[in-house]
Amino acid sequence: MNSDIHLDPRIAAVMGALVADSAALGLHWLYDPDRIAHIEKTHGLVFLQPNPDHYADTKGYFAHGNKLSGDSSGYGELCLLMARHQARHRQFNRIEYQTEYQNYFGPGGAYVGYVDSPTRLTLQTLLPLKPADYPERSGADDDQFSALSTIPVVVAAHTGTQDALLEKIEQVVRLTNHNNDAVSAAQYIAIVLRKVLNGKSIQQALFHALPLAGEKLSPLLKEALNAHTLDSLAIANRFGSACHVLEGIPVMAHIAQHAINYRHAIEENIRIGGDSCGRAIMLGAIMAARPSQPGVPGSAIPLEWLARYRKLSIAANACTIL
Repeated sequence: MNSDIHLDPRIAAVMGALVADSAALGLHWLYDPDRIAHIEKTHGLVFLQPNPDHYADTKGYFAHGNKLSGDSSGYGELCLLMARHQARHRQFNRIEYQTEYQNYFGPGGAYVGYVDSPTRLTLQTLLPLKPADYPERSGADDDQFSALSTIPVVVAAHTGTQDALLEKIEQVVRLTNHNNDAVSAAQYIAIVLRKVLNGKSIQQALFHALPLAGEKLSPLLKEALNAHTLDSLAIANRFGSACHVLEGIPVMAHIAQHAINYRHAIEENIRIGGDSCGRAIMLGAIMAARPSQPGVPGSAIPLEWLARYRKLSIAANACTIL
């Protein structure tokens, strides 16, 4: 029986991002594909309880000791924060969003978990200031994946032109990542998602958006997209599996180009290791947003995965405006 959930594509993009991030949490920042393969045989692959034993005596960083299976990484929390912001205000409001960001991730906020460098440095900028004095570019000079965390929501909520979307993407990215590589990567992957939402195939979207990728990312993407069969581990070895967009976007594009369906893509992403949650946000959004394919098993978000995401009801309420 097919238990996949087919949602409105815009809602699917956001939920696909959140569920993919949560699915990857248990093995996040484990940089040992052989260890991951062994864990998969004995414990499974998705929605694992974070376990320090999995990281013992190998390359990795155990960051989520206070998390439970079904929780989100900081990337997923940032994506959900933007979704709740859009639901509350019915549009993007920079100062209100920066205030909500500081209140959630800052001292005394509801967020409990690992704080990465862009988040820490952004908070250092915002905390001493009154909201009226928040700078338009409050982010760190950093190209890590927090730059992409809000993109599924921004794209799904946008109803204007592509040029207007590109301007909005730059505005939002520079709030946390005031970095040109981060902006170019976010604009590229945002337009990929937009094209998929507008009915293009993932293959078409990945290639048609290349002019927006920037001079550093574009040649890397062209190389990754020229691989004719799925070999995610080889691509990760070539480009890297850490937290930087110039590493992760080519890997993400390769998987999205060749994966059979949402489940396949998210599992391949976890098997690579490294910053799997960082890659999961946009990979999950793109795979969940593509038009359903009759006869393709698992072509949407698996019902059992949605059920294991611990903030499903909050996310569902936030997605009602999309």
